[in-house]
Amino acid sequence: MKTWLARLILLLLPLATAAHAAPLPPLLAASELAARLNEGALRVIDIRADEEPAYLPGAVAAPYAQWRGPTDNPGRLPEAAALSALLQRLGIDASTPVVVVHAGDDPTDFGAAARVYWTLKTAGVGQVSILNGGMKSWRAAGLPTASAPTVPTPTHYQARIDARWLASRAQVAEAMGNSSWRLLDARPATYFRGEQRHPAARTPGTLVGAKNVEHTVWFVPGAAELAAPQAIRATAQRLGVDADAPTVSFCNAGHWAATQWFVLSEVLGGRDVRLYPESMVDWSRAGLAMANVPTRLQQFWMQLRAAFGDG
Repeated sequence: MKTWLARLILLLLPLATAAHAAPLPPLLAASELAARLNEGALRVIDIRADEEPAYLPGAVAAPYAQWRGPTDNPGRLPEAAALSALLQRLGIDASTPVVVVHAGDDPTDFGAAARVYWTLKTAGVGQVSILNGGMKSWRAAGLPTASAPTVPTPTHYQARIDARWLASRAQVAEAMGNSSWRLLDARPATYFRGEQRHPAARTPGTLVGAKNVEHTVWFVPGAAELAAPQAIRATAQRLGVDADAPTVSFCNAGHWAATQWFVLSEVLGGRDVRLYPESMVDWSRAGLAMANVPTRLQQFWMQLRAAFGDG
């Protein structure tokens, strides 16, 4: 009897282990996430604003603002202690499979999810995924919802910052002087050309030597859903974006650039793609060299337009 039982366990164990430990892909469609919701360890975090009318069953609320820095430098990564406290409250540790859910209204919503994804990986969480298309895709699929988020059992996890995907200001400066590195500006062209600036930035413009590839090029037209991998590869080839080249992705405050990082690193498999989280807000406030900086008169008119509107 013992021999028969041992053989049965050996026969079933690989199947049970595979079902339990199936790794999360970087992106999940609504139907794929629905099929995995009953996995006991899975943690779904909803980064939309507080008091939404509907949530995924079992989702935990963690509004995007909780993952961001102060008003004068919103892209700054939270301190390890604050990040640890957040992850503990959400019931997350290094081994927790996490799926990030955003609103799904536009590519900027996806950028928020990509930034949280990057933050989780940088904090040492091993398995992270994004619901492609966000809550909008979940509702469109007619899948069940809950009226309130779940309150999880806290963990004691201490975040350990993994700098593999992070570019500091000093590293960006080094990359600017190294021809093997690529600097990708994920912002709309008006920011790249110095015609607009983030309210917290001191000066409009971009990094010296940067290439402008707006974050929206990776999406299904008119949607907050990333295009299929083959379409993304075709877009990268058309735009001359080489995921295999060492790359720093940046924007105003590390939001749109997180999408760029996600595409190059997680979808295309780039081995040395880094996000400059503070981006141009930090760089401009440090008074460092920039390109596409308008004259003082042009900046004065920009300020007037921002204050009183274009009309």
